[in-house]
Amino acid sequence: MHIHCMDSYRHPHADSVASGNAERRVRLVMILTLLCMVAEIAAGWAFGSLALLADGWHMASHGAAMTIALFAYAFARRHAADPAFTFGTGKVNALAGFASAIVLGVVAVMMIWEAVQRLMTPVAVSYGEAMIVAVVGLVVNLASVLILDPPGGHGHGHAHDDHDRGEGHHHDHNLRAATLHVMADLLTSVGAIAALAAGMMASWAWLDPAMGIVGAVVIAVWARSLVRDTARVLLDRAENPALAEEIRSLIEADADNRVADLHVWAMRPDHLAAIVSVVTHYPREPEHYKGLLAAIPTLRHVTVEVIGHGGEPCLPVAGLPG
Repeated sequence: MHIHCMDSYRHPHADSVASGNAERRVRLVMILTLLCMVAEIAAGWAFGSLALLADGWHMASHGAAMTIALFAYAFARRHAADPAFTFGTGKVNALAGFASAIVLGVVAVMMIWEAVQRLMTPVAVSYGEAMIVAVVGLVVNLASVLILDPPGGHGHGHAHDDHDRGEGHHHDHNLRAATLHVMADLLTSVGAIAALAAGMMASWAWLDPAMGIVGAVVIAVWARSLVRDTARVLLDRAENPALAEEIRSLIEADADNRVADLHVWAMRPDHLAAIVSVVTHYPREPEHYKGLLAAIPTLRHVTVEVIGHGGEPCLPVAGLPG
């Protein structure tokens, strides 16, 4: 009969979801985006402006991205303590960021397609009406960027990091994706205003679709970067090699320890997991080796395997390769 209480040996696998502030910011920006979208589509129908309609539906795609972000935050919070998720719901954040990056890429392709069509078949532009809406869109997008990434923040959902310690970058990929969508809108608003001004003053009608192509290329680059970063998390790509080397050094600086196997991966933005296999002549309790890694604050889930080595030390023999 088992009489031992195991509570002191267990640790929770639930995520301490600390994304409430980010979720509120994304919700506010989504409301602004949807209001601006409705206004642009309504104005487009009323004034017969294809440009306004196109920008309105463009904002609709970003509204969909905000919806994805909010769903991810809600899902992660609701299932934070669900044991069915072995290491918690941290990767929902990266999954939402990946999905938003795909949407962002599709928007870039659609913008290029529309711009090429307009270069080949120019359309009449109501410069005055379009300029007013573009300025309003610029103000809304600028306010949205300041809400998602306020001055003094860490930029695009970056969490605190420490380059010198080799802990690498840790991002709220969900918040970063939402910020990139808004910045894409901000970029297109700036480009549209510049192109409309040139069209009004110099009759350069070609500049409007040309600026659309430039903006689309920048957006595609952002989307590619976000896909790459989120895919690393989803595929459990190893963290910064400098971090793995630091873990190895901390373990091997104690006694005659050697690290035989080491795996480090991100469970969620500031929460890393590691499995360490230690070979030593002087085995200690696993907690001893975990204590050696206490200096790395982002290591939250460490599993240590201790292998007692009773044989001869592995030393190079004269005349033979070491």
